[in-house]
Amino acid sequence: MTTHERELTEPVDLCTPDGLRLNPGARGWSRRPLHRANLIGRFGINKRWDYWAILAGDLVVSTTYADVDHLGLADVYWANLVTGQTGGRSIVVGAESGISLPEIPGTAPLEVDQDSLTLRIADDERGTHFMAHWTEADGRPGRLEAFAALPEGHESLNVVIPWSDELFNFTSKHQARPARGVLLVGDERYEFGGPGRSLAWGVLDVGRGRWPARINWNWGAGAGPCGDHVIGLQFGAKWTLGSGFTENGLIVDGRLSKLGSELDWSYDWDRPMDPWRVVDLNGQLQVTLAPRFDRHSQMEVSEELGSEVHQVFGTWSGRLRTDDGMELEFDGLQGFAEEARQRW
Repeated sequence: MTTHERELTEPVDLCTPDGLRLNPGARGWSRRPLHRANLIGRFGINKRWDYWAILAGDLVVSTTYADVDHLGLADVYWANLVTGQTGGRSIVVGAESGISLPEIPGTAPLEVDQDSLTLRIADDERGTHFMAHWTEADGRPGRLEAFAALPEGHESLNVVIPWSDELFNFTSKHQARPARGVLLVGDERYEFGGPGRSLAWGVLDVGRGRWPARINWNWGAGAGPCGDHVIGLQFGAKWTLGSGFTENGLIVDGRLSKLGSELDWSYDWDRPMDPWRVVDLNGQLQVTLAPRFDRHSQMEVSEELGSEVHQVFGTWSGRLRTDDGMELEFDGLQGFAEEARQRW
């Protein structure tokens, strides 16, 4: 195993019993979600979200469901990577709107129905179901019905990033979960996954924690076949630096290899459509993303509140080595890389 980090194997509370500080026993990583996010008090710095992306060849679909204390956020987004056409619906609501997330991810449906957006995300023993209806900006109706399977024994990367006893975040990152479904926008119909269709993969980012007022991060994800194997890529940077933990790992055929070292990222913020490269200096990972589409978003609320993100979708190529010594070279894995600059 190529990490010094502590592996957790039993359920644990994220916070101390009063909910105010990081539980020392929560420091570590696991192969499945084990943390209960008992975030009590400290209103204003708690951030809770589930973000899903479905990577479906020339199509990307994503959903966000978030409670950031002062506001609730929900959206459905889609992009055709060939034409550059995008759409969806997003809403921002007040703190008492009813948008809330469970302490243990996946144990309660996430639902909203207002402002021309209906969204429901619900888990069962087989995986995650998505249902959404909305109205596009041009008046066309939109509908999403999808399913991201969770095969038996499929592992994920779960870790607490501890900046201090007061500021910390639990993240659960799922990669390479087989997906299928349909997106309807007006008269346009996109089907993905399932027999006779292009492969599609679900990506999940769970966040439960208390964050600094200003922070930047990188996140990279990817999935796809490599010969007889299925690869999932998961890595990040910037926000984990100096914490003693990382969110870096490789998932091959559902088995996680945890990377404990920070990775070297190389890209140009001002030229996001240039290649993005990520390298493990210890030799387990060397990959390059060839961008196809840049989802650039910027929001300026005040000097204290705002964000800007380049999330670049494309295909990964490169090589990796698992903890048990399997070496794979691959090309054309669907995925994305991003830098986010947050003031919140």
